[in-house]
Amino acid sequence: MTLEPLARPARLRPGARVAVVAPSGPVPADRLERGLDLLRGWDLDPYAAPHVLDTHPRLGHLAGTDEDRARDLQEAWCDPGVDAVLCARGGYGAHRMVDLLDWSVIRAARPKVFVGYSDITVLHEAFALRAGFSTLHGPMVATEVFLKDEATRQALRSTLFEPESVRTLGLDAAAALVPGTARGITFGGCVSLLAADAGTPGARTSARGGLLVIEDTGEEPYRLDGILTRLLRIGALDGISGVVCGSWEACGPYEGIRAVLLDRLGSLGIPVVEELGFGHGPTALTVPLGVPAVLDAPADGGRCTLTAQVPALV
Repeated sequence: MTLEPLARPARLRPGARVAVVAPSGPVPADRLERGLDLLRGWDLDPYAAPHVLDTHPRLGHLAGTDEDRARDLQEAWCDPGVDAVLCARGGYGAHRMVDLLDWSVIRAARPKVFVGYSDITVLHEAFALRAGFSTLHGPMVATEVFLKDEATRQALRSTLFEPESVRTLGLDAAAALVPGTARGITFGGCVSLLAADAGTPGARTSARGGLLVIEDTGEEPYRLDGILTRLLRIGALDGISGVVCGSWEACGPYEGIRAVLLDRLGSLGIPVVEELGFGHGPTALTVPLGVPAVLDAPADGGRCTLTAQVPALV
């Protein structure tokens, strides 16, 4: 089965009601408030879901219980007065709550803006596969990159309000590992989460016709080798048209990461671009998932770009 474009949500307007949820790790209260203030400065009306500042009573790496984290997300999604659901941070925990969500109810509600990355990759995949909704791989409200990097904030703000203005993505550092041009439907996120999700209930069984978007943090070259090897062995990358790589923060010397990417992906016969500018790095551009796009990786060393063929939001 070839990937098809997903249903896109509506762009935001001034005054839009925005829910901030914490599906994964615990959220620092000061960072959350600073992030909410930035959203208010965009003429949005943000609020923190009831359990955003919770911590699990026994497991300190989780923002509250699995049930409460799932309830916050589902109630925000199904509230007709909420226009967007933004994640506060990643960490760990989405795998534990994703199957507690009633995806039939979520699917019956209209598509909404959903933003996050890192551990939120599990939810990006679920929204795509179980609801048929396009989402945004982008910065989270209580993270340092959102609070400190102007380019990151501007990319998200433009995507939310004027998505046609940011259809082409790519920092100057982006380069072709394997040159060429590819067309496909964007999907992906944190590559270790894609590997962890494989084989679970509702997981992706085909990526044919997809443009794979990957990044990660804290995965040394040998671990990245294992992650990509698993995806290759189970056929998860069969039929993809190209690979778009973002940042590899705290993953060791980049020369080692590049060598693994070339070794594991270079033989697929498809274009591969490195350092496009999204993920856990110092700048995190917003990448729409579930939309048709073109990856351009010139052989002559020209600028590498990912261009959405439609705006991320309607």
